[in-house]
Amino acid sequence: MESSSLLTVVLVGAFLWISAIHADSKDDGKVLCTCENGKGTCVNGTCKGDICFYSWVHGHEERGCFSKVYYMEQCFSKFDRLFMHCCREYLCNAFTTPPPNINGEPTTTPPELSRPELWITLSLLLLITTASMCGLVLFLRFRRAHGRLRNDVHGDRDVTMLKVPDGDDPTYGDIFDEFCTSGSGTGLPYLVQRTMARQISLVQCVGKGRYGEVWRGTWMGESVAVKIFSSRDEQSWFRETEIYNTVQLRHDNILGFIASDMTSKNSSTQLWLVTHFHELGSLYDFLQYSSLEPESCLRMCLSVACGLVHLHTEIVSSQEKPAIAHRDLKSRNILVKRNGQCCIADLGLAVIHSQSHDYLDVGNNPRVGTKRYMAPEVLDETIRMDVFESYKQTDIWALGLVFWEISRRTIVNGIVEEYCPPFFDMVPLDPSFEEMKKVVCVDQHKPSLHNRLHSHPILSAIAKIMKECWYQSPPARLTALRVRKTLSKLDHDSDFSTEKLKRDI
Repeated sequence: MESSSLLTVVLVGAFLWISAIHADSKDDGKVLCTCENGKGTCVNGTCKGDICFYSWVHGHEERGCFSKVYYMEQCFSKFDRLFMHCCREYLCNAFTTPPPNINGEPTTTPPELSRPELWITLSLLLLITTASMCGLVLFLRFRRAHGRLRNDVHGDRDVTMLKVPDGDDPTYGDIFDEFCTSGSGTGLPYLVQRTMARQISLVQCVGKGRYGEVWRGTWMGESVAVKIFSSRDEQSWFRETEIYNTVQLRHDNILGFIASDMTSKNSSTQLWLVTHFHELGSLYDFLQYSSLEPESCLRMCLSVACGLVHLHTEIVSSQEKPAIAHRDLKSRNILVKRNGQCCIADLGLAVIHSQSHDYLDVGNNPRVGTKRYMAPEVLDETIRMDVFESYKQTDIWALGLVFWEISRRTIVNGIVEEYCPPFFDMVPLDPSFEEMKKVVCVDQHKPSLHNRLHSHPILSAIAKIMKECWYQSPPARLTALRVRKTLSKLDHDSDFSTEKLKRDI
């Protein structure tokens, strides 16, 4: 083989070797990215995914990759002190740094970190280049020695043009534009949620149920609640994530949402919902060991009503909020705050309705509500599933039962009853659908009210509200707004205003 052919083979081999490195990251449609500070995703300083990213959030840097399914709200998130860069080239996030300042706050230039895969590649490229140059020198000397040196070294050489195959990848910038939203939900922007969730340390399991577990975790020195859904309740996690990320739900009496994340642990997928943490636990747990004064009972009932009004109300403005029916309101899904008020949680079965946009979204969750709290029309299956008001009316039935639970634990004339769930004296601990249907629909029983309630003006008024929440005919029941107004007037007239009570604590 002539020396010119030998040199061509060397150059072609070098190019193909370099191409193989890049092909390794694209043969499966993925791209090789630098990976730093990610938990459980980095392998030898790299990862493979559809998109490479570099993020700078409150001084914390991360490099890594993610899948196409996370296009929503990641690469164009707007959040204070957040810098995000996305790209789709081989190790394209290796040297990205944040701008000099974000929102007027200076950023520090990230230190240059060791990247072994990059140095190996550069070293091999240098070795191949040196070998090629040596081959070229040897080739020239060989031709000079044989007297075949020509004026134009390349004059009679056939040159093979190597062509990199054209890729079929779409323009990712267009895709990002298509999926980009304003991030108008109540939680953090989606990428920030993922970055934050990886920094959470689980401390203590504080609750278990058919849905999974609730843990107290810590993030940046603050306690947060982490609800870990079981795989069979995946649709509830999707539904809550969808609602919290698309609806304006920030309200004192709705559980504060922080983030939603899908993580991997012990080769299994975990579905996380991160929210504010309330150490007093659920209303159900609180009532087991605590008794109340009438004023505290009023404060709790009013706060639950305020939360339900916010859910039921559609807000038409620049930042719209559709109306929402809870569908699983009960004492276990209500949390107690330090100030004695409550906040409503668990929107996994919620129904969304917008009158202005004319749509009703009932979700895709096969789970049903809690049988003990089901309204008559749900138990006898006469509820109109295509009418949003029907779902709101079932919430009112359950609201009356929650008020009943709170009032039982309220001290009047030195008397207080032990905690019991609604219909405790009529059905077993875990009633069947048919047992509840017989009690509520056929026999039309209501929870009994102790005589002591009628001897106190606050408890007497709350007892009247309960009865008007339990009408068999759904349209005859009170609305959440009417319940809130009645309790607010009672609060004002009795000189037990919420602000006064807060000052007295």
